Amino acid sequence: MSLHPVIARITDRIRARSAVPRAEYLARIRAAAAAGPARAHLTCGNQAHAYAATGADKPALAAGRAPNLGIVTAYNDMLSAHQPYEHYPEVIRQAARAAGATAQVAGGVPAMCDGVTQGQPGMELSLFSRDVIALSAGLALSHNTFDAAVFLGVCDKIVPGLVMAAAAFGHLPAVFLPAGPMTSGLPNDEKARVRQQFATGAVDRAALMQAEMASYHGPGTCTFYGTANTNQMLMEVMGLHLPGASFVNPGTPLRAALTAAGARRATEITALGNDYRPAAEILDERAFVNALVGLMATGGSTNLVLHLPAMARAAGIVLDLEDFDTVSDVVPLMAKVYPNGLADVNHFHAAGGLGFLIGQLLDAGLLHDDARTIMAEGLAAYRREPKLIGGELLWQEGPAASLNQRILRPVAAPFAPSGGLRQLAGNLGRGVIKVSAVAPERQAITAPARIFADQATVKAAFQRGEFTSDVVVVVRFQGPRANGMPELHSLTPVLAVLQDRGLRVALVTDGRMSGASGKVPAAIHVSPEAAEGGPLARLRDGDLICLDAGAGTLDCLTAGFADRAPVAPDLAANATGCGRELFEAFRRNVGPATEGAALVI
Repeated sequence: MSLHPVIARITDRIRARSAVPRAEYLARIRAAAAAGPARAHLTCGNQAHAYAATGADKPALAAGRAPNLGIVTAYNDMLSAHQPYEHYPEVIRQAARAAGATAQVAGGVPAMCDGVTQGQPGMELSLFSRDVIALSAGLALSHNTFDAAVFLGVCDKIVPGLVMAAAAFGHLPAVFLPAGPMTSGLPNDEKARVRQQFATGAVDRAALMQAEMASYHGPGTCTFYGTANTNQMLMEVMGLHLPGASFVNPGTPLRAALTAAGARRATEITALGNDYRPAAEILDERAFVNALVGLMATGGSTNLVLHLPAMARAAGIVLDLEDFDTVSDVVPLMAKVYPNGLADVNHFHAAGGLGFLIGQLLDAGLLHDDARTIMAEGLAAYRREPKLIGGELLWQEGPAASLNQRILRPVAAPFAPSGGLRQLAGNLGRGVIKVSAVAPERQAITAPARIFADQATVKAAFQRGEFTSDVVVVVRFQGPRANGMPELHSLTPVLAVLQDRGLRVALVTDGRMSGASGKVPAAIHVSPEAAEGGPLARLRDGDLICLDAGAGTLDCLTAGFADRAPVAPDLAANATGCGRELFEAFRRNVGPATEGAALVI
């Protein structure tokens, strides 16, 4: 199937926009690649330090003729998604040795759990952790003793930060190994129902705790289709995973076999062999357009509207909000996974998963089938699904039809003709809205504004019974320069209750919402942010706000609004405590949300 003309046009637009930074980036990477395997340039003393603790691997490392894999791990047992990584390094070392190679843990990177920090001061460090992860991974690889990098990371900021580092070391091949989702627990809609009941006082904290523990109950990624699982989809559609690896549960024989196979594949694609596949050649404009397509087709997390531009810039590619919007216009919504539907990612995987979805998108010309991947067959390899047959890992053709059309549908009969994210623009700035979980009749609203400076005051107003009519809740001074751009997911139950009471409700903010947020229309990432004097800082209670997802507009309709002086924020409470004082330089120098809210890129 020939490439869809709109996808071709978007790709050409990105390629032209990125011509200068991409050329500069590739020149740096090619110079690094031309220098040859790094260990050849190290002194004997350098190498002795690097190999001192490697035991039986010392002779192979000293000879310098076999690939050495650098493992960058985000392991900790605070994150259920990362707890399985505890024993991955030994599996990778054994697989590398069996392939005539070696592997070392190059270093660790921090990994926050947004579920733990949600609504807490630590959430103000969450977005910045992405850049810290990129820096930490860069330090790990700076020892310059590796022929390929193996990245162990799953969750929200971890994968984007690791991709940024992979791009910086783009002369090295990069293989990402997932840990997989936890098995299904309490259904996500039931969990959401209990949260709303708690918000209204209908159930007590014991009932809430029981529901939460039944939902988040074991090792693996949370099973809703939030940022972590969106990341896993992206790694597959961008060709940095093995085919079908994303949603295999932890602790299973197939999961272990895929981990070992990923390590073997990393040894095969180094510059020491005849199938060199450096990350820089995979992370081109085609890969990022494929990522946008996958994001829209699955109704993925809004957080990727921040992360993908930052990831792309690390590889010399410049993405803009218009690219997300244009892709969304032509890519159908093919999946319904919570919060967009009732299913979780295990149900999605069982229904045909990414193999079916990628195959459908390829057949429709909506993906670049010639994009380079870690597999010799390119993206066509990702139609297949892994099977463990007689103890041997094999890839077989994936299902030709969806096994559950309530969860996964073909391109020809999608849930919606366009994707799940829309750009918004108007006199309040530029932002984004996720519409895949919002009922069509709720995607446009015109109502008076209530202005708040944080989510706690919104919840307090709700408890006082102050919301009795249609309202646009504006939570400003939540952007990256104000307080690190925390997620405001704890507002979801409150706003959902108001909506269920029959009110027309929307949220407008320069902050973020969780990838798990859904049915309440929310204009997020609004830029310029209020702390920079952006339009949200000029709003007052009662101003008439019009949010129209269909038209892609976000405006204040009150006369004279633009002539007001912006309100100056009091950000003293966000400056210290819970480590926030360590990140003052980040808040002072971070870029705008429209460019990925990054510091290091």
